[in-house]
Amino acid sequence: MSETDLLLDAELTEDEGGEATGILLSDPDITVIELQAVAEALQAPRLSSGPAAEAFEAEFAAYLGRKYAVAVPSGTLGLLYTLKAYGIGAGDEVICSPYSFRETVHAVSLSGARPVFADIDYWAGTLVPDKAAAKITEKTRAIVAGNTNGHPAPWTAFQELARAHRLALIEDSTEAIGSRYKGALVGSFGDTSVFDFSQPFPIVCGEGGMVVTDDIDVAVALRRFRSHKLDERSSVVVSMSAPYQGAMSDVTAALGLTQLRRLEEILEQRRTVEHLYLKYVQSFEGIKDPFIGPDVTEVNWFLYVVHLGTRFSKSSRDAIVEDLKVENVESAAFSNPLHLQRHYFDLGYRRGDFLVTEKVADRAVALPFHTHLSEDEIEFIVATMKDASINVGAGAAIY
Repeated sequence: MSETDLLLDAELTEDEGGEATGILLSDPDITVIELQAVAEALQAPRLSSGPAAEAFEAEFAAYLGRKYAVAVPSGTLGLLYTLKAYGIGAGDEVICSPYSFRETVHAVSLSGARPVFADIDYWAGTLVPDKAAAKITEKTRAIVAGNTNGHPAPWTAFQELARAHRLALIEDSTEAIGSRYKGALVGSFGDTSVFDFSQPFPIVCGEGGMVVTDDIDVAVALRRFRSHKLDERSSVVVSMSAPYQGAMSDVTAALGLTQLRRLEEILEQRRTVEHLYLKYVQSFEGIKDPFIGPDVTEVNWFLYVVHLGTRFSKSSRDAIVEDLKVENVESAAFSNPLHLQRHYFDLGYRRGDFLVTEKVADRAVALPFHTHLSEDEIEFIVATMKDASINVGAGAAIY
């Protein structure tokens, strides 16, 4: 997955030197340890995919308790390779959520298959198994369910649904590394699971991703679609499939491996920021408190998303985002539903097709969320948002 809509669309105030100022939506947690790892990788004789990438794959698989991990350039390409590994393409349908980053679902279109949307749970933001089941046809080949904003999906129900209909269950864990469902880490529930390491995720490699599975046939296919091996590059023999030549460099892998080893430290710092936010937003009348569903053991939020009450409109939400921008606080609408974006609109989707998704997306604001935020900054962010809300709908109903 590439830079998210949030980072692409948000504009930062610049000082005279052109440097970004204000409070950033995202700021990677990079220490001297990461700098040293990258410096060492740059001095190695192999910069393309090599020993560091292999070590990153091995440690990532071990972290999740999966048999195989395949490093990829992005979550988008990881999902594309996955669909190809299952033989999914033109004429097939893949069920997915309209409340997701466009890059994830784009992979379905890139494979030639048709994305078929189903609506989400109002509280968790995740795909609803029963609503997904209603979309299954004879053309359906897979379900892509995500752990939205770090909140795990109801995986037991999705596993039962996929088995009953003999569908591939693909877990989009790009937003949720470290979260747990029934005590198990996300990434361990899908037949294949996809992660992403672009900003603003906790592990940031610039760009990069990882696909994990326990199926050796899928793992072999993933590697086949990803790239030729180094010792095959001099061969004039064409393999059974043309690879995308999309592997992860050793420089990227060195950064990712170091961040993986620091993951619990990074997540703990982010949890501290989350607790500080909760301390201040509790006095904010008319918003939903962060929700944690049944069987969810732990949530590590991807972004700190505030859900406004129903008397707030989409335009008033946008006005709040603009007021935050005036105060040099980077925030973003979260988000523009996929079925209303041009590519999917052209497939026949229209406003009103997924009412829960639209209701949630029209009233959500993503606030700065990273390890470098101070309590004073968080207090200022929430106070600014509360002041902005007075003009557009203070006291709105929570539900």
